[in-house]
Amino acid sequence: MYKYCIEGNVPLRGTIRASGNKNAALPCISAALLTDEPVRLRNVPAIEDVNVMLSILSSLGVQVKRIEKNTLELHTQDIKGYEVSQELTRKIRASVLVAGPLLARVGKVILPPPGGDVIGRRRLDTHFLALTELGAKVEVDTVFRLSADRLKGDEVFLDEASVTATENAVMAAVLAEGDTIIENAASEPHVQDLCTMLNSMGAQIEGIGSNILRIHGVKKLHGTEFTIGSDYMEIGSFIGLAAVTRSELEIHNTEPRHLKMMRIVFAKLGIEWEQEGSILHIPANQKLKVVPDLGGIIPKVDDAPWPGFPADLTSIALVVATQVEGTVLIHEKMFESRMFFVDKLIDMGAKIVLCDPHRAVVSGPAKLHGSILTSPDVRAGMAMVIAALCAEGESVIHNVYQIERGYENLTERLSALGARISRINT
Repeated sequence: MYKYCIEGNVPLRGTIRASGNKNAALPCISAALLTDEPVRLRNVPAIEDVNVMLSILSSLGVQVKRIEKNTLELHTQDIKGYEVSQELTRKIRASVLVAGPLLARVGKVILPPPGGDVIGRRRLDTHFLALTELGAKVEVDTVFRLSADRLKGDEVFLDEASVTATENAVMAAVLAEGDTIIENAASEPHVQDLCTMLNSMGAQIEGIGSNILRIHGVKKLHGTEFTIGSDYMEIGSFIGLAAVTRSELEIHNTEPRHLKMMRIVFAKLGIEWEQEGSILHIPANQKLKVVPDLGGIIPKVDDAPWPGFPADLTSIALVVATQVEGTVLIHEKMFESRMFFVDKLIDMGAKIVLCDPHRAVVSGPAKLHGSILTSPDVRAGMAMVIAALCAEGESVIHNVYQIERGYENLTERLSALGARISRINT
């Protein structure tokens, strides 16, 4: 077990490169189950969630080779089983992403309930409803048992625009017999990455980037070489970090088209940046002042399916708002436990009123002071790191495994920018 010790109120400066998108890497790794030829993935983040997903695939017979630090080669010549270990599934929610590929390749899967972040109820109904539409039979007891003699294309309307349910349905449909139309599909950049990778393997997917995907099933997929896109959640975290620590940072490997809504939301908090190609420059002299809506109304930061503001960044926006002059409402609509880390921020001196599990009113700026914290999930953990870096004095953050599930070599990368942060074995 490790903890972070952080000395706050130190401006940072320098260049940092965005890692590969965690939420794209995990389904793309799962997609290697769909072919008996090698799949090479580049720009894969070196994080704990990826390590767990690779362990799941290895347990199913996939040969995993690390070509370089962020390059993997996966070869699923033969699948040796269809039951996933409970010890592994409870570590990450993305373990559910093997359901679609295993159904398509071997016709059955036994999957214990997946784990992951403790941020509220995360239903799996949409996954199984979609797979049922494609011909799968689903039995539920202490585990999920799915089987299909032959998957067949059909019209699938998802009851929610779930990212992982869309990905599971797509991976099942690419090898199904006939055509599939998936409506109300998620269209986040990581879903687009998966679909683009599958097309490079010989799949026929149309409508990538929209909420209607048309898939013509093929009999076989081949190997490919694919580069994972940059992680815009990490980029948003670094933008927030730079703003509240009054730091001048340059972020490389960014994709401007993924940052349009982020730019609008951060502008409400008085934060701007300059973009030149894939390089994003954040100046140190931010306004950090809430911009009211027309008529002087208190503005709202709320999440929505793509291209809306990502739910994973509401924790980051909340911490940033504590350092901004004015009042703003943060409304996280998806998960009823996402906001439950704010009591720790209040202990640090933040001016926050938690209205209910989904809404918090934040007034700033507040002078934060160091504290002892425990990370409950990936994004709240990173929000705590940001709070600690702009606070007076020393903070200690426990359970940093949760943070390192989603942020690659965080302490080394922040230290290179001048942060006083150390990772200590407890």
